[in-house]
Amino acid sequence: MFRACVGLVALPALAGMFPVGPVVADSSPVATGASVQRWYSGEHVQRGAVVYTQNCSACHGQNGEGTKNWRQRTADGKFPPPPIDGTAHAWHHPITILGSQIKFGAPGGQGSMPGFADKLSDEQIIDVIAWMQDKWPDEIYATWAELDLRSRSKN
Repeated sequence: MFRACVGLVALPALAGMFPVGPVVADSSPVATGASVQRWYSGEHVQRGAVVYTQNCSACHGQNGEGTKNWRQRTADGKFPPPPIDGTAHAWHHPITILGSQIKFGAPGGQGSMPGFADKLSDEQIIDVIAWMQDKWPDEIYATWAELDLRSRSKN
């Protein structure tokens, strides 16, 4: 399910924690009829699908559905991979945090997510985020975009 692309511009808030360059777009939602336009293009999603399949699907599932009982800590005290398809908590995080968690891994040892800084480029990380967000229903995406925008205006 591809979404129309809103004007692509760099997100300055990413500069310190998660530098990505000009491939990131303004994530503000634009309502058009029954759907919300997204910051990414179909090309982002297509590239992200390849990167996701090669690097993420073994843990997060083929379609981002996550693992069973993802809310319960495992024997090592960490949380298993959650769904990233809009049914869990990924949409609560601004794009800087999503990118940072992919790049550097789960914060504070909370989960078993490894960092991919040595394996994926910033552009590939952005593409994976686009693939993931393309799974999110419009209502979830619009809420995320509002939260993301607010997080950038606080800086």
